[in-house]
Amino acid sequence: MAPTSVWSALAVAVLLTATLTSCSGSDPATSAGSSPAASSSVTVEYSPGLTEDIYLPADSKRVPLVVLIPGGGWMTADPAGLASLAAGLAEAGVAAAPAHIRASDDGVTYPAPVEDVLCAVAAATEHLRSAGYAPRPVVVLGHSSGAHLAALAVLAVDDYAPTCDSPEVRPDALVGLSGPYDISQVPDVAAALLGSSPDEDPGAWASANPVARAGLRPEVPVLLLHGDADELVPVDLTTQFAEALDAAGHRTTVEVVPGADHETIYSAEVAADRITRWLRSSGPWTSASRSATP
Repeated sequence: MAPTSVWSALAVAVLLTATLTSCSGSDPATSAGSSPAASSSVTVEYSPGLTEDIYLPADSKRVPLVVLIPGGGWMTADPAGLASLAAGLAEAGVAAAPAHIRASDDGVTYPAPVEDVLCAVAAATEHLRSAGYAPRPVVVLGHSSGAHLAALAVLAVDDYAPTCDSPEVRPDALVGLSGPYDISQVPDVAAALLGSSPDEDPGAWASANPVARAGLRPEVPVLLLHGDADELVPVDLTTQFAEALDAAGHRTTVEVVPGADHETIYSAEVAADRITRWLRSSGPWTSASRSATP
């Protein structure tokens, strides 16, 4: 485990600068300016001023749905960099929806960003159903601070009461990419999410810590990816979260990807095939499809 003081200094100096400009706002697969190709896509507004782009596969109506949540140090949340991954998932037969959510720069603090995640999930699910798709399973994927928010939205879904225009949905599975899950190890950065220090509001900090909530919904399968070349978020934060999930009974798959860093971990080349293989082999896609109704 990285000492809290060392990791906090790293987070303040690096995570809140580099991730805000390169984490999910630019796409490592499309940095030359090319647009990702997908079978089709549509933009859906799920809350005033908040949208998500839904990438649709061409050859199936019974599909998994993956809602993608960007990072940004809990200060911003621009999903533009996740477009290539979403397109890659759609080409593999998965409906994928990179979503805008609010962050501290928008004047909100916890739990609003988690509630935005849940409303984005609800809207994407409703849109697919209205278009004749059967979205099962429903998966929430997050990168960096977005992985932390995704974990809360999936594991602690019953703790939140979002005001969504669409019927609420309980996500079926979680995918985390290079997440700082244990916010007690990144207090200087996570203060942007909580709007307080751990000493000022220990209850909120415990509630917003996915490691402390790992015992919830043990039936939910989890995939965690982290690059071994990540110099922004230590791999230990993923492996420690995985240990807590395993202890609670989750079917947890962890892959430390050789050569991937904090940015390339969410590229289509690195993540798309690993995610689709996990969906097919670990059970959430197959078991959900057997019980789904069109």
